[in-house]
Amino acid sequence: MKIVSARWAALSDIAFLQSAGHLRLPESILRRRIEWNEVAVATMDDTPIGYIYIDHLWSAYPFISIIWVLEQHRRAGAGRALLRFIETDARARGQTMLYSSSQLDEPEPQAWHRHMGFEECGILNGHNDGIGEVFFRKRL
Repeated sequence: MKIVSARWAALSDIAFLQSAGHLRLPESILRRRIEWNEVAVATMDDTPIGYIYIDHLWSAYPFISIIWVLEQHRRAGAGRALLRFIETDARARGQTMLYSSSQLDEPEPQAWHRHMGFEECGILNGHNDGIGEVFFRKRL
């Protein structure tokens, strides 16, 4: 059985982060986010297989802006490892709540959030080309 773990991203992860998933950031911004511990990666046998980006609502509350796992590694615990890693860090920083969101037309990500202990806390309509976004929060 292969073990999945999570860690803060390193500058050596930039190529993976730029090629995986669907979020594209200029390298200069990606470097800053890595240096500020706003990006974590999930690894299997020391090979990156997923990532999570953390933003902050109102510069105060941690918000998962994206969590992404390579398709061939989904359902192997990478998302859970990334979430636990971020939750542990947020608690250590004195945070009591973690926020996230999903497009309204994405039932699987919404189910994952609920399975991981998030609760729905609002909807933003007219976003994402009119699709809308459902927001979640999780008490830490």
